[in-house]
Amino acid sequence: MTRLFDLRRDLCARNAIFAQKNNLTHVTSYGAVPVVVYAPEADGKRHGNFIDSSYAEILKRPEWARRMQKIHAQARRALPRHERPWRELDSCMSSDALLMNVFCWPGVCGNRAVASLLGTETTDLPEFGHKARVPRLKGGVDRTEVDMRLGRLLVEAKLTETDFQSQSSSIVESYRDLHAVFDVSALPRSDDKYVSYQLIRNVLAAFASDASFCVTVHACRSDLIEAWHTIMRCVRHADMRTRCKVLTWQELSGVLPAKLRKFLAAKYGIS
Repeated sequence: MTRLFDLRRDLCARNAIFAQKNNLTHVTSYGAVPVVVYAPEADGKRHGNFIDSSYAEILKRPEWARRMQKIHAQARRALPRHERPWRELDSCMSSDALLMNVFCWPGVCGNRAVASLLGTETTDLPEFGHKARVPRLKGGVDRTEVDMRLGRLLVEAKLTETDFQSQSSSIVESYRDLHAVFDVSALPRSDDKYVSYQLIRNVLAAFASDASFCVTVHACRSDLIEAWHTIMRCVRHADMRTRCKVLTWQELSGVLPAKLRKFLAAKYGIS
């Protein structure tokens, strides 16, 4: 938890400097470590939480722009009032905003180095908020969202989230392929809940759709990386394990365009 606190504190400090230096419309949250939350600029063409080229691409695509409308759950008690409702992706802590900054950059998915690192095709385009459709034992599917689908790759993005969430045994054990994919007796639990539920669900989503799965985390989040390895040790088959990977934002940054790398280094400390 100390590393998570240090990361949050660093992001807050970086974004306070970034917002002031670039004269960006923003507020700070209440609390001991004020979080920078941005608003779109008056001309509607810029947003402080996004690099300009990525934001322009988001505005061009209605399916991407809709992702920007998710309401900020803590806005009423944590943020000053504003004429426009605050959105989740306004926050400098948003992993979804970081994901879109990277993958909405023009041509980044067609970059051969990026495609090689991810195991995707240069013709793939991202779908944000993909409905996973994980099959259930008694029919029907779980339509919980995965952060992004890129071709045959499912991506879960993490930045300052505490963990991969927990879920009740009754929900997890309702998935059709749970016992086929995992040694269920070895999966980590706390009381009547499975730990790292998002990883379990997304591995099952990848299995059901013959896809691959990647988690992206900040390099300092050794806690999330260890949680990943704990779940991977429970996957029964080597083939499924090879279709799953963990990637740090820093590793991904190394194959991105120079201007985008500079932005990520200044705003997120990713370099």
